[in-house]
Amino acid sequence: MSSIHLVIIDALNLIRRVHAAQHGEPDVHNTAKVCCQALGKIIKSSQPTHIVAVFDHHGEDRGWRAELLPHYKEGRKPMPEELMAGMDIIQDAFMDMGIDSLLSDGDEADDLVATLALKVASRGQQVTIISTDKGYCQLLQPTLRIRDYFQQRWLDSPFVEKEFGVKPEQLPDYWGLAGISSSKIPGVTGIGPKAAVELLSLYPNLEAILAADDLPTKWQKKIDASRDEAIASKQVASLKTDLVLGFNLQDIRFTAGG
Repeated sequence: MSSIHLVIIDALNLIRRVHAAQHGEPDVHNTAKVCCQALGKIIKSSQPTHIVAVFDHHGEDRGWRAELLPHYKEGRKPMPEELMAGMDIIQDAFMDMGIDSLLSDGDEADDLVATLALKVASRGQQVTIISTDKGYCQLLQPTLRIRDYFQQRWLDSPFVEKEFGVKPEQLPDYWGLAGISSSKIPGVTGIGPKAAVELLSLYPNLEAILAADDLPTKWQKKIDASRDEAIASKQVASLKTDLVLGFNLQDIRFTAGG
């Protein structure tokens, strides 16, 4: 099997940041141009054999995560209207560069990205996810990397260790305990990042913590009071990796200029 390097673009993560950084009156054509310049640099440095831009769907359906946690991502700033209206212009500009767009349907784009990334990485092939979203760090493995284009850094295991104090695969457990306030993921009331790190140095995961009968009293009471929230928070912070993909790798093979 010839070697593959799949680059997956977390499209709205890139587009919204580029759009927000524009001075004066943001213009969709300019956003498309700046995004394409960024993608040109990414392609040049990563030399992908396959590439795809994954977009969130724009429907009213807030996805399975909001069913588990009704307040999930509530109050987030909606996408600017002019940007929403100009998505076709941006996707056409991507297509002109040879980058196909994939629209998630009912599931968030990150589950689609996670499923595709792991499918390829589990075969020992190289995958690079372009995103500033630290949620992807739970997927890290030898052939799967995450690149923060804007800060020009790798979100790798040493980064996770420094930023959170846990192993990449423990991130959903960490968020199950400490929550993520910006996404309205509650975690366990009264347990913050420091306690979450301490607990996960003693136990491998959230399930082991919930099953433990030797927890210090200071934690036991808090965890007993928030068991359901902790389980739901971990579920919501975990990426689905078993979506049915309606395409194969051949469909997203990269040939410059379409």
